[in-house]
Amino acid sequence: MDYEKLGQEATARIAGADSLDMLETLRVEFLGKQGSVSALLKTLGGMSPDERKETGPKIHGLRETVSDALASRKADLEAAAMEARLASETVDLSLPAPEQAAGTVHPVSQVMDELAEIFADLGFSVATGPEVEDDWHNFTALNMPESHPARAMHDTFYFGEDRVAPNGGRMLLRTHTSPVQVRTMLERGAPLRIIAPGRVYRSDSDATHTPMFHQVEGLVIDRDIHLGHLKWTLETFLKAFFEREDIVLRLRPSYFPFTEPSVEVDVGFAVETGPDGKARRVLGGSGDEPGHAWMELLGSGMVNARVIEFAGLDRAEWQGFAFGVGVDRLAMLKYGMDDLRAFFDGDVRWLRHYGFSAFDQPTLSGGVGARA
Repeated sequence: MDYEKLGQEATARIAGADSLDMLETLRVEFLGKQGSVSALLKTLGGMSPDERKETGPKIHGLRETVSDALASRKADLEAAAMEARLASETVDLSLPAPEQAAGTVHPVSQVMDELAEIFADLGFSVATGPEVEDDWHNFTALNMPESHPARAMHDTFYFGEDRVAPNGGRMLLRTHTSPVQVRTMLERGAPLRIIAPGRVYRSDSDATHTPMFHQVEGLVIDRDIHLGHLKWTLETFLKAFFEREDIVLRLRPSYFPFTEPSVEVDVGFAVETGPDGKARRVLGGSGDEPGHAWMELLGSGMVNARVIEFAGLDRAEWQGFAFGVGVDRLAMLKYGMDDLRAFFDGDVRWLRHYGFSAFDQPTLSGGVGARA
């Protein structure tokens, strides 16, 4: 059998195909389960070793020739179809713009912008750091050595043993944005006034927890800093963010390894019925007032002297305070959302309902939470 002639005939027929449908028909005819080339391949099993050694390469060569011809012709036909489509389709730029913009800004992105606007007015700059961290920056430099029980407070995503940091430590997905504090102090020194918004990761998932969520960390390092500066900063921030002057805070003693003393910050709230008929928490007033209660909102405290030392600063000269709060939780409280998981479901209907117009740029003069 002249396999070379068979290949030439098949190649000629393939080159003459003038549509993708015709090309598919030829593919099935040659290479389908019942195709002519496929039938030749099946005959190899009944041949003797010597026959197979002589005939096998010829049949496989025929199959390769047909396959290459099919792929080449398909590419040519698809390119021609694209050229024809580009030549025929037009866009009328004189058409009026749609009455409503199609896209919306995610609430987390909007709240990030609101936070940056508020803290910029207080003299803070925005700092960032890597999401893939080493355990020295994520734990040790924040006063959590390997044997420290506080590490058990974080359900950490570690990388495999083959991923080793330059300092010899393990690599992980950061569990908080606090490592940015250490990196920024090491890089810029003091005095310092920053916020560090970003994604963080912990192995937890329910209606109020997700494996990935957003935090904003605040840090002030200067001389003669005390707890009163922290309380004033948080009150000013929360009043501007929730756009209410009746925000009342309560500070409770707590424990965080990277601050000493540490305080949990509670805020007063009342339960009200929203426009959708659902009950929602509305911040404002003292939690000791009738119909009000206290809600834990964030953690904070004076920066531990050991953390200041790890960052290369003189603990006798520099003091500071730090605080951290979940950005997603702030969005839930301010805009009446009841399930954190919906933030990451990708449901367009949810985003249309809770999303923001791209023109709703937060400004202190126009209102950080204004909607168009």
